[in-house]
Amino acid sequence: MLPITNYRDREGRLLSQGAAFGIASNGRVLPESDDGIRSPFQKDRDRIIHSRAFRRLQYKTQVFMAPKGDEIRTRLTHTLEVAQLSRSVSDALGLNEDLVEAIALGHDLGHAPFGHTGEAVLDLKLKNIDPGLGFEHALQSLRVVDTLERREREHGDVLFGLNLTYETRNGIASHSKGLEEMSKLEDMQSPQTLEGQIVRLCDRVAYVNHDLDDAMHAGIIDVSDVPPLTVEVLGSFYSQRLDTMVLDIIRSSSIAGQIVMSRPIQSAMDDLMLFLKDRVYMHSEPKREEGKACDLLSRIFDFCMEDVRRMEPYLEEHPMTCASSDPISLLHGDLYGTARIVTDYIASMTDRMALKVATDLVIPHIYV
Repeated sequence: MLPITNYRDREGRLLSQGAAFGIASNGRVLPESDDGIRSPFQKDRDRIIHSRAFRRLQYKTQVFMAPKGDEIRTRLTHTLEVAQLSRSVSDALGLNEDLVEAIALGHDLGHAPFGHTGEAVLDLKLKNIDPGLGFEHALQSLRVVDTLERREREHGDVLFGLNLTYETRNGIASHSKGLEEMSKLEDMQSPQTLEGQIVRLCDRVAYVNHDLDDAMHAGIIDVSDVPPLTVEVLGSFYSQRLDTMVLDIIRSSSIAGQIVMSRPIQSAMDDLMLFLKDRVYMHSEPKREEGKACDLLSRIFDFCMEDVRRMEPYLEEHPMTCASSDPISLLHGDLYGTARIVTDYIASMTDRMALKVATDLVIPHIYV
């Protein structure tokens, strides 16, 4: 026979004093019983992995829209790379791997189709309605796990939201470097755990490195284009750069007592980010496709705001977003409520779903 281990015992043996312990979690909005085998953070991770929103990440753009090569990263592969890097750092520092994995796997669930282009379109559309509104994918990710994700139960019952722990929710909401919208969450403004700090930093480590790798793979830049000082400090190839950054985070954090990089490595990573902005994000061939994506999503938003019946299947699946049994009539008289649900609808789309919806809305149907 094999023994059944208690997660409290495992955490007691393996975790350092600064780690987030499952037994000391701030809990869930809806209290749940503790079976003693799986920690609260393991349950969070499992719920995220089995969610619809997680599966949709495989068809959402990371940087390159509709990539020709099958090896270019998507939002899903980015998420998995963040989780892997975060676990490596967490393990070395004696922190809670289950928590960093849950945060990492859930951190981008709210990303719109077509990457940051989609995020910018939704943000602009909401601000045009009211300057106090806006869209930020970290907050949308929190909304997905708190409110939008469906969980089907027996006898046709449906629960909305994953009811995750405070620590996972905090890490998801605060993973983004841009904190302008974080003030709306008060105690969610910044990572409250070292595990949340790990994901926040490893997210950047992951995308800086894999965006450079994808740009080379796509022929947008050549290895010789990378600034010599960056190569000298971080390394000349992909795995070497990752190894340099991860080991530096581990060593520097061990000394500092918080999750940090050393100044030379941080500076080199910042320089690499500026290089990517100049040569890949802002001045590359894929950039020219962003105008088309902007127009496409903008049209979907405007069409749905004009006639919410275009979202009827989505509304039927998400009745909890309306305070009436007749969501169609309610939304027609509620500009802010309509904008919120249209935003949820579009943010939930994959790239190819957005293309299909746009086609259905714009191309006339011919009946013969």
